[in-house]
Amino acid sequence: MSFGPLVSSEWLAREGDAEDVVLFDASTYLPNEPKNGHEEYLKAHIPGARFFDIDAFSDPDTPLPHTVPSQGRFARLIGAQGVDNSSRVVVYDQKGLFSAARAWWLFRYFGHERVAVLDGGLPKWLAEGRPSETGEPANATQRVFETNVHTRRLKGLGDVLEAIDHQDTLILDARAANRFDGSTAEARPGVASGHIPGSHNLPYSRLLRSDHTLLPADALRALFAEAGVDGKKPVITSCGSGVTAAVLLLGLEIAGLPEAALYDGSWTEWGSRQDTPKATGVV
Repeated sequence: MSFGPLVSSEWLAREGDAEDVVLFDASTYLPNEPKNGHEEYLKAHIPGARFFDIDAFSDPDTPLPHTVPSQGRFARLIGAQGVDNSSRVVVYDQKGLFSAARAWWLFRYFGHERVAVLDGGLPKWLAEGRPSETGEPANATQRVFETNVHTRRLKGLGDVLEAIDHQDTLILDARAANRFDGSTAEARPGVASGHIPGSHNLPYSRLLRSDHTLLPADALRALFAEAGVDGKKPVITSCGSGVTAAVLLLGLEIAGLPEAALYDGSWTEWGSRQDTPKATGVV
């Protein structure tokens, strides 16, 4: 039976106690936000949820934030959280839909398709009067998780340079408009303002309703069409550090559009280099 890419709070309330369901809070915050995902998780999380530390599920040997870990690291860490290849994984975050999509994408990159995002996340769950709990969960039973990497889902700096040189790929930037056009400074030191030349801006927040749930498929298709997605030209998504770029990937999936790839280094890599072209202003 197919599972994902979205589940509702009603579904989770009904199915969340099933033995094969593993629930994660995958919250993280921007560098200029005075919050910590794990600390907030300890204060309140959906009963049974474990914490998915996006920084831990990253490559520790690069200065870039949130980049994809090795297969061995992912398999070891996720197996320790009680996940195997038969698990139905549900991820959410404390903002509604911000970083949960990054965890969703990571599972899919490593070959686990049985993963879904909780639509509306923790805010919607709590707004509906549903329960929460505090503190750390009990230790999970160690499981064996086998990876099967889908390399087509990931792009690097060289791929993006080639794409803008050939002008045969649409690059979608999920950052806010004032970061894309360069009118607002980046939060990370040493990162220039602006955007990848030729890229189009589609802030991830435009994909969401006021209750932090994703827009319906037809509305998403209209947004993507407005941003230049035609269903034929390949798409690479980017953002600040590879987190909200995954929200665009989730939106494309819900819209029924062809699968895109994620530029892992995103603007933190691009904007911190001296040898990459940069643009400002509105496209």
